[in-house]
Amino acid sequence: MIAAYLPEFIALATVHFLAVVAPGPDFAVTVSQSVRHGRKTGLLTALGIGCGISVHVAYTLLGIGALLHASEHLMLGAKLLGCSYLACLAIKLLRARPAASGLEPAADAPSPGPTGAKAFSTGFLTNATNPKATLFFLAIFTTLVSADTPLKVQTFYGVWMCAVNAAWFALVSLLFSKASVRAAFIRMGHWFERMMGLILVGFAVRLVLSL
Repeated sequence: MIAAYLPEFIALATVHFLAVVAPGPDFAVTVSQSVRHGRKTGLLTALGIGCGISVHVAYTLLGIGALLHASEHLMLGAKLLGCSYLACLAIKLLRARPAASGLEPAADAPSPGPTGAKAFSTGFLTNATNPKATLFFLAIFTTLVSADTPLKVQTFYGVWMCAVNAAWFALVSLLFSKASVRAAFIRMGHWFERMMGLILVGFAVRLVLSL
């Protein structure tokens, strides 16, 4: 059955992949977690991001995405929620302090990181509360996916996009948690985290301006 929808799937997969690799809040959070806390935390964050996509896929398939798009108040609430979460992440990163003299962690010894559940939830919420993702999924499912496409095929599309998101950010995590890469970034320490915080502030401001 999937073969009959191959052109549609290729178009959807291509647009989605281009959107995934474009730097955004997910990228900033994955890089920050990987550099600061190491590979395990980065990979769990990436997994959380991949699972966060399922939220957007689920409500799009259920038609709630169309409801959000049709209701100005609901969309405003979704955008405010996304802005608030990004702002909280940004503030946490902007408040990063320099390591105490002589105590800066070695490149192969990441600083004590969050629990696995916390790392996963950080990635999950970063993606799940992003209202831009709401608009993106609503747009691609209404313009690239035919209304006649069976629900099981659309569900396959959703699972594919979740997997691609998780795989891409896992690769990002593996790159930025490598000892050689971390050695370059660890010297920047708190400055690097503050830079990531500023990037997230930028995304939050863009959301506010779009309200």
